[in-house]
Amino acid sequence: MHTTHQDIVVKGGSHHFDRYRTNIGTPEEERGIRSTLRKEGAELPRHEGPHVKMLSASFRRYFRTGGRQGQAKNVTFYIQVAVLAVGFAIFASSIGLLFGVKKPKFWLYTYTRPTHLLPLAIAQDYTLSPVSYVQGKAFNRFITIWLENTDHNKAAGDPNIAFFAKKGITLNNYFGVTHPSEPNYVAAVSGDYYGINNDDDNIIPANVSTVVDLLEEKGISWGEYQEYMPYTGFTGKSFKEEKTRKNRYVKKHNPLIMHASVADVPDRRACIKNFTMFYEDLKNNKLPQWLFITPDQQNNGHDTSITYAGKWLRGFLEPLLEDPHFINNTLVLVTFDENDTYSLQNRVFSIILGDVVPKDLVGSSDKGFYNHYSELSTVQANWGLKSLGRYDVGANVFDLVAQKTGDSIRTLDVSKVYLNESYPGIFHRKKYAPLPVPDTDASFAGRTVFESIKNIWGKLQSKSVYKGAPLSIPSLRNPPIYPRESSRRKRRGGN
Repeated sequence: MHTTHQDIVVKGGSHHFDRYRTNIGTPEEERGIRSTLRKEGAELPRHEGPHVKMLSASFRRYFRTGGRQGQAKNVTFYIQVAVLAVGFAIFASSIGLLFGVKKPKFWLYTYTRPTHLLPLAIAQDYTLSPVSYVQGKAFNRFITIWLENTDHNKAAGDPNIAFFAKKGITLNNYFGVTHPSEPNYVAAVSGDYYGINNDDDNIIPANVSTVVDLLEEKGISWGEYQEYMPYTGFTGKSFKEEKTRKNRYVKKHNPLIMHASVADVPDRRACIKNFTMFYEDLKNNKLPQWLFITPDQQNNGHDTSITYAGKWLRGFLEPLLEDPHFINNTLVLVTFDENDTYSLQNRVFSIILGDVVPKDLVGSSDKGFYNHYSELSTVQANWGLKSLGRYDVGANVFDLVAQKTGDSIRTLDVSKVYLNESYPGIFHRKKYAPLPVPDTDASFAGRTVFESIKNIWGKLQSKSVYKGAPLSIPSLRNPPIYPRESSRRKRRGGN
């Protein structure tokens, strides 16, 4: 095979990946590469139309003649590629408009295969590892690690989970927000789950902001690290293990890539990486200040057990707690997306730990009411960020952080909290409701709403369902009341 550039990184251990990159040669080689990748489980976009073939061939010629030797990190090179891509895109679009050819879907790829064999690959998607040093009131780095589908008491009884509980603060009343998995992940980064009651390939519209918008406004670096994801910015629904053909990476556990405001922006996709890049960033002291970490389908317990997940967590996290590139004024949240028994309260075992936890609180517990929206409110309070105007506004900040930020911890009767079924929404399979309008007037605990959200949604405040910064969040039993529906109820004499 014609090869102009190689980048090989070999790491030991069952949770490290081998990475190999090579450029495309002939069209026959490209087809062979694509065939191999599909057999190995990668979901690749298809070239559509003659203008896309022309574009693909032109890139092959560029890579072959111009090469990339020694230029992988050269800004000039990327500018050249970008200019070439834009020129061809305009030309291709013109042909498409003239002859009715379908609009092309064009990506650049990086492929990472988690085996000891050198993989085939097609041209790489670029990867970014931005760093920042923005001081927070309680911590300078926030890391959340999500495990899967385990009842509270069962998780508490696992010896490896208990090991970490002794090193931090157990959040006794931390709840998932619904079932199944996917809506919980979505909620944790954008403040709602929009009626999702499934694990479909849902894409949240681009006019919905996420925690990324809030972090970037303050210049705070962020990144996701998804184990077994084949390459940076991968948007496929899943990626399978080569031997067993079972899914190891799934999109439903990758919250930001399910939001168009992230997935449609190349520089943002470039910050959604796999565990190969986690260890590269760790080694080079390039971890961001906000991290969302998702183990694969075995290590998170989804396809295995809490025993398996606990052992993985011990092997992964314990050494990191001694690594100054990881722990440096850092707060780590270990949590679960949801419990396993849907008839029980959706309480999930959760721990916060790190070097910002005072010694006198190590091994203690916190009885405050928290849920996945508390991740958002805690980060917002710590760095003085704006809010998203959704259920993040009223969510309790973790008490450890609230003591530094001045936030008050509100209480409710947790015995009556049943967040077990999704309320109606645009992604609900049976019960539709409109995309909810953020409360752009919200001002809670001194935090106002992100300016861009005000610009998009500010004139629609009569339709917002989030007014009042509620601590208690809705479910199918107690769904959001849209203002128009509320007016109809009043006219009918209802409550």
